[in-house]
Amino acid sequence: MTAAASHLPRTDDARRRGLARMRGLATGLLLLMTAIFVATRMAPAAWVWTRYVGAFAEAAMVGACADWFAVSALFRRPLGLPIPHTGIIPRNKDRIGEALGDFIANNFLTPGVLDARVRRLEPARRVADWLAADDHAQILAARTVALLPDVVGAGAELRDLAGDLIRRAARSRPIAPLAARLLGWFWREPAVQRLVNRTIDRLADFGLEHEAFIQSRIAGETWKWLPKWIDKILAERFTRDLLRFADELRDPDHPWRRDLDAAVEGLIRRLAEDPDLAARAEAMRDQLLADPTLANRLEGLWAELAERLAADPGVRGALLGETLARALRGLGAWLAEDPAARERLDRWVRVAARRTLSSQRQAIGGFVAQVVAGWDAAGVADRLELQVGRDLQYIRINGTLVGGLVGLAIFALSRWLS
Repeated sequence: MTAAASHLPRTDDARRRGLARMRGLATGLLLLMTAIFVATRMAPAAWVWTRYVGAFAEAAMVGACADWFAVSALFRRPLGLPIPHTGIIPRNKDRIGEALGDFIANNFLTPGVLDARVRRLEPARRVADWLAADDHAQILAARTVALLPDVVGAGAELRDLAGDLIRRAARSRPIAPLAARLLGWFWREPAVQRLVNRTIDRLADFGLEHEAFIQSRIAGETWKWLPKWIDKILAERFTRDLLRFADELRDPDHPWRRDLDAAVEGLIRRLAEDPDLAARAEAMRDQLLADPTLANRLEGLWAELAERLAADPGVRGALLGETLARALRGLGAWLAEDPAARERLDRWVRVAARRTLSSQRQAIGGFVAQVVAGWDAAGVADRLELQVGRDLQYIRINGTLVGGLVGLAIFALSRWLS
């Protein structure tokens, strides 16, 4: 075995052995038919039945040779002879690559096919199941944290590259419509409204817990010429009204809550539709990105992060790993429990697949054609024969047997007609 062959994958070795076995079987069947044909020609003339066996063997040899030629002509020139229309795959390698690229682009990467495939895959559920199984979250977190010191400590070139990518990404799209979508998603999220109610509850609870302190401070800030009993009445009235107002604000239909919601929705519409506001937002973004203070702050944060990661990698690695693992487990649990979140993630994946793969399917098809065009012609033939050659040997076997049966039928029919 050559040095190149010794490095073949085990699957290729198995395929080569299987191909060799099937070739031997097909060739052995041809040799058997040849031996039978020769034996029938040497049999006594009185043995009439040998003529039928000889007709079968003769036709089987013809079928075996014809199918051997057909199969061999796909991958090479039979016996090395320059016979026209042989070595089909090596001679048409580039055209096969183009056809393969077009086939992939037009049958696997179309928007409808990608959308249906992603729907069947359910990527959000798969992510949730994967993070919940076999402590995958801990393993992924550990591997990510292990890479952090190398990534952060890679030097100024990586830092500058990251900064350049961030600036390019920030300038790549208008900021106002993006801000409108983000603010709309954030404000309309039920969890945000629950957070608003919880904040109001906390303020009311704080007022109840510190009612006496608030009253004493209010009483101490009034005019000195007012009697103390009036100060007390005013303070009690103010705190009582403040707590009642906080209790009323819990109602989503409160006028102030409706005014706040209308103001936020109006801001979302303006961000999406007002060209003047969009222009001011673009100017603010460009001014912020051009500010050297921001670059200096980011550089300082990068250096501080690299220093902290290098100071005690064991302890910080364990701390970061556990934090990241806990976050990943929380992400998996959230996706497993929230069908709406899974649907949103699946929808984002479908949109990303359409925008990245489907929109570039012609380029991907062209890349496949270029890769195939760069292969050696003999290598292409060898790869394809390794994949399908074993099955093609059945054509030779079937051709031998079917050819023999057809020859036997023709011989019997001619004997009957004569």
